[in-house]
Amino acid sequence: MLIDLHSHTTASDGSLSPIELLERAKARGIEMLSITDHDTLAAYDALEKTELTGLRLIPGIEFSGRWRNAEVHILGLNIDTGNRLLNETVSKQKQARMLRAEIISAKLRRLGISHSLAEIQEWAGATILGRPHFARYLAEQGHCKTVAAAFKKYLGPGKPGNDCSMWAPMSELIPSIHGAGGKAVLAHPMKYGFTHRRMTELISEFTALGGEGIEVISGSQKPEVTLMLSGICAKYG
Repeated sequence: MLIDLHSHTTASDGSLSPIELLERAKARGIEMLSITDHDTLAAYDALEKTELTGLRLIPGIEFSGRWRNAEVHILGLNIDTGNRLLNETVSKQKQARMLRAEIISAKLRRLGISHSLAEIQEWAGATILGRPHFARYLAEQGHCKTVAAAFKKYLGPGKPGNDCSMWAPMSELIPSIHGAGGKAVLAHPMKYGFTHRRMTELISEFTALGGEGIEVISGSQKPEVTLMLSGICAKYG
């Protein structure tokens, strides 16, 4: 089977609308897909009356969370999108995203990058702003050569635009996913820049809190990384 359990749409920081993503997935032979937009279920509202012949859609979300003052992302897969507790969490996350966008904007202005938050919101056209929107804006306006450079200079770990203080702790997000009947999966563990020891500490705590899975393959990565993550999965069950 061809399966993709981590994808984004224009409801967060993806480049395709929900229906365009479904059409692309079906055209590429994907048999099972989960739309896991950042902290929003808006894509599923847009797909309520869409015909899904030939494609099984697994309801999902990607929550931004906090662990030991670091940002981590947790996928909720096979969730009930109508669950009250889950939607309360989504609402809180939306408010946190708005706050973070204001914080990032203020820090960029203090660094001499003139703009308004409303300008970036209008430019992005997204329901909620994320760091990729700021990165694309910075690159397009010539403040950085590329999106990657924007993350390296302004938005990545340890940089001014990477504030995770507003996110809910991991210990709150996992029960919210479980309350909606879903499975909690730690997203792209190699992208946090942790040492091997710190990453295993994260996964150990994630497992103790009831987390059920780890995203072993995420984007383009070396085979030895996949084997290493697979080994950690085996170790923690």
